[in-house]
Amino acid sequence: MQNLWQKMLAAGCLAAAACSFDAALVMAAPAANDHVTVTILGTSDVHGRFVPWDYATDTEDRSGSLAQLSTAIRAIRAENPHTILVDAGDAIQDNSVEQFNTSPQQPMVVAMNQMGYDVWTMGNHEFNFGLDVLQHVVKQFKGHALCGNVYWDNGRRFLPAYTIVRTGGIRIGLIGMDTPMIQEFEKDSDHLKGVQVKDPVPETQKAIAALAGKTDALIGIMHMGVDNENDHPDTGVTDIAKACPQLTAIVAGHMHRNVSSTTKNDVLISEPYKYGRALTRIDLTFKKQNGKWQLTDKKAQTLPMGKVAPDPALEKTLQPFHEKARAAANEVIGQVTGMNMVPADSLPGVSEVQLRDTPLTHFFNEVQLHYSGADVVSVIISRDNARLDVGPIRKKDIAYNYQYTGGETTVYEVTGRDLRKYMEWSAAYFNQLHPGDITPSYNPTRRASKYSTNDIFGGVTYEIDLTQPVGQRIQNLRLKKTGKAIADTDKIKLGMNAYRMQQLTAKDGIFAGQTFPQLWTSLKAYGEDAGTIRNMSIRYIREVKKGQLDIKPVNDWQTTGYDRTSAPYKAAAQALKAGQLHLHNSTDGKYTNIASITTAELKK
Repeated sequence: MQNLWQKMLAAGCLAAAACSFDAALVMAAPAANDHVTVTILGTSDVHGRFVPWDYATDTEDRSGSLAQLSTAIRAIRAENPHTILVDAGDAIQDNSVEQFNTSPQQPMVVAMNQMGYDVWTMGNHEFNFGLDVLQHVVKQFKGHALCGNVYWDNGRRFLPAYTIVRTGGIRIGLIGMDTPMIQEFEKDSDHLKGVQVKDPVPETQKAIAALAGKTDALIGIMHMGVDNENDHPDTGVTDIAKACPQLTAIVAGHMHRNVSSTTKNDVLISEPYKYGRALTRIDLTFKKQNGKWQLTDKKAQTLPMGKVAPDPALEKTLQPFHEKARAAANEVIGQVTGMNMVPADSLPGVSEVQLRDTPLTHFFNEVQLHYSGADVVSVIISRDNARLDVGPIRKKDIAYNYQYTGGETTVYEVTGRDLRKYMEWSAAYFNQLHPGDITPSYNPTRRASKYSTNDIFGGVTYEIDLTQPVGQRIQNLRLKKTGKAIADTDKIKLGMNAYRMQQLTAKDGIFAGQTFPQLWTSLKAYGEDAGTIRNMSIRYIREVKKGQLDIKPVNDWQTTGYDRTSAPYKAAAQALKAGQLHLHNSTDGKYTNIASITTAELKK
C-alpha cells in the first residue's frame, strides 16, 4: 500500500489537473469472486480547511484540506470501488468556517457531500454553537450523521449510534461516538441544554449488540484519541477496544495525532492527524468460506496530503465560500501605531511572546480585565510566530494570534495560594536552567501538549526564575492595581478559559478534587458569539480604543536566570542566525527548543 502511494506521488498522479483518475489510477486487478477488499478511508479534525487556505494569514496552505483529500480519495476509489468514506468529527469549527454555520450552506458539508462521505461522527467542536445550530448543519449532510452517546432528556438518541454500509457484498457496521469530555468542555454554556452525554464504552457495546449477526465487520468512528484524556476513564479508544473486542478497527480523532497504525486488544486503530493533513486508509480483506464472508486480513496506514494537489472540481464548487471567508478575514477593525506588538526574537526561532511580556499578550489580557472585572486573568498564545505589526488591524489578525475560536473568559474565586499554584504549574512549561546553560528552553512533555500550557497572566507583575526547580519559580508576585504582594489567604477574582480550569481540576490536575465558585462568564454576559475572546477583542478595539492601538513597551512579567546581554547569549544568537548552531528539537521536528544551548556547544 505504502509503495503504491509513494509511486503515485512520485509520478505526479495525484495532481488532479495532470492525469485522468478513471483511466490512469485503476491499479488494482479485479477481485476474485471469493475475495473482496473493502477500503475504509477516514478523516478527522479537519477544522474548517475546506480548501488549502489559512484565513488567519490569508495565504495558501497546502499542508492539508478537503480539496486535497478529495483528490486522494478519488484516486483510491478508482483503485478499489469498494471504498467507504468516514469522518470522525470537528469539521465545522476553526479557520473562520464557523461564520457559515447559520447560513443555508456550510462549505464543509457542501464539500463532504460532493466527496461522497458515508458517515460523519460528531466531534466536541460540533457542539460549540448549540444544538439548534448543529441540527441546522447536520440536516445538510447527505450521509449518515452519528453520535451514539448523546441522548435527549426524553431518552431518545440525539443522533443514531450506527449504520450499515454494503459494498461488494460485504456488510460494514459503522459505529459513531463522541468524547464524553464534551460535558466538561461545555459545562459553562447552555450548548448541551436538553441532552445528556453518556459513557461511550457501554453505548458502543449496545450498538454492537444491536448489530449482532447483521454485519461482516464493525468499524468504530470515534472522536477520541488513542489514550484517555486528562486521565478520565473511557475517553480514549483504547478503553473501547479493551471492552469491545468485536470491533475490527477504529478511526480515532480529537487528539490531533498522526497514528498510522496501532493495535489494542486485536482492534486495529488509526488516527489521521489534523487539518486534513493525512488520510487514514484501512484495508479489510474478506474471503468467502462456506457461503459466508470471513475477514482474513486487516491493515492500516495514514497517507500524507502535503504533496497532493487540490481537486479543481471541488475548488470550483467552494469558490464562493472561499471569497466570502477572505473578505471577512480582511475587514479592517483598527490601526496599530507606535511599535510592533511583538518584538523581534532575541534568539532566532524562540518567540519573545513565550519569554516575556509583549504588547500582544498585554492586549488580550487587557481585554479580559476590562470586560470581566477580574483581578487577574490568563491567556494562551499557541503560535510561536505570533505577531501584529504597525499598520491596519484586520479580523484575521485577531484570529491568527488567538487561535481558539470558542475561547472565553470565566471568572472564578480563588485564593492567592491557588493563583500561585496555577502560575507555578504554568511556569513548569520551561526546563530548569543549570550551570553551562545559556538559553531558556521548554519541557519536552509540555511542549508536545495538544494545546499550549504556557499561560500568560495579566493584572499582576511577576518573574519566572528558570534557575529554580518546578514549584519555586514565581518571584515578586504583586497585584498590579494595588502594587501589593499577593498573600496566600487573599481572595482573587481569576479570569481564565473554562477549558483550562477543567484541565486543572481533573483527576490528574493540580486542583484535583477542588471546586471554585464561578462568578461570571463572558458567554452568558455577552452571548455565545460576542462573548468569545476574539469578538471581545474586536469590540474593545472598536468601542474602547476607537480603532487606535497606540503601542508602548510593557514589562509586567519576564523569565529570568539567563543574561540576554552576556557574550555567550549573543554568540548563541549569532550562531543560530548564521546556521552554525541549531535549536534542539524533537526527533520528528514538531516540537522546538526542548533543550538549552550550552557553553560546551559554543566551544565546538
